[in-house]
Amino acid sequence: EVQLVESGGGMVQPGGSLRLSCAASGFTFSSYGMSWVRQAPGKGPEWVSGISNGGGNTYYADSVKGRFTISRDNAKNTLSLQMNSLKPEDTALYYCARGLSEYNYWGQGTQVIVSS
Repeated sequence: EVQLVESGGGMVQPGGSLRLSCAASGFTFSSYGMSWVRQAPGKGPEWVSGISNGGGNTYYADSVKGRFTISRDNAKNTLSLQMNSLKPEDTALYYCARGLSEYNYWGQGTQVIVSS
């Protein structure tokens, strides 16, 4: 059974940092590109970042480029998202998803709130 479990969310002040993690199981993690997708209250899902299966290629939405860094550890089946210089508009439920453009598995999400 494919499982994706996110963690690391929380409440932070503008300008702060958080690191999200996603623990993957039930499939060969190193064979798949992975993505982070977020959904803000009242809005549709927004792709945030993606990483190729080997980690050599990374992709970012313009809204987070230069502030967020995606990474993965294939030995530990873990996907991460380092988020710096957080803004109130980054407030959302953040999901880990399998795939780079089409996502057939999602986690339950971890909440990020950026507020003073």
